[in-house]
Amino acid sequence: MVAAAGATVNGTGQSSRDRVLQRIRKANLRAAAKQQSISRDYDCGSSQAADKTLALFEERLRDYDARLFAVRREEIAAKAAEILNAGHRRRVAVPAGLPALWQAAGIEWVVDETRDKTEDGTPNHELSFDMLNAVDGVMTAATAGVAVSGSIVLQHGPAEGRRVLTLLPDYHLCVVDAAQVVETLPEAFARLDPTRPVTFFSGPSATADIEMTRIKGVHGPRFLDVLLVHD
Repeated sequence: MVAAAGATVNGTGQSSRDRVLQRIRKANLRAAAKQQSISRDYDCGSSQAADKTLALFEERLRDYDARLFAVRREEIAAKAAEILNAGHRRRVAVPAGLPALWQAAGIEWVVDETRDKTEDGTPNHELSFDMLNAVDGVMTAATAGVAVSGSIVLQHGPAEGRRVLTLLPDYHLCVVDAAQVVETLPEAFARLDPTRPVTFFSGPSATADIEMTRIKGVHGPRFLDVLLVHD
């Protein structure tokens, strides 16, 4: 037998409706209770010497199938040309602010510079998507490196270029200064400009579908070389 709405049950003088509402009120009170503060005792700074942080950064990059080359500052141009020529990459896109001293002779450097703005006020970049798809790769600088995650961070400044510049080409040669490498993510975030766009990537682009088939190059370059610069 089902009690009518509002009828008392079990001789308690309380209707089924009242019992449901009472449970809802109790649940709401529990939900409205003061939330526990989030613990902030995770690592916010480096816990090891700089040389160990660099060694961890190099290890993680290699684990992700990136190639890493340690160079002196004055060797950047020569090493970049050596790597590019060895890979038969002769036509390489670069952002307009990439240092000219890094661009050795023998490579066709295709500069992605901003021309006059269009009628609607948006920047008119020299390189179209089709042109970026046609180059052999891209070379840029970086903002930071994170050792624990093996990540490189771009904030798309003059020497890093707009985001599409490092997403469409199949190959990326990235110059990272050893002084830019930190151990933890909080250290990296402390160095970033919150008003600028940010791109994090850890090794060449790779993903896996539902059948766990690994595919490279879906979200960015399939191949990544890193010049780690030491003074």
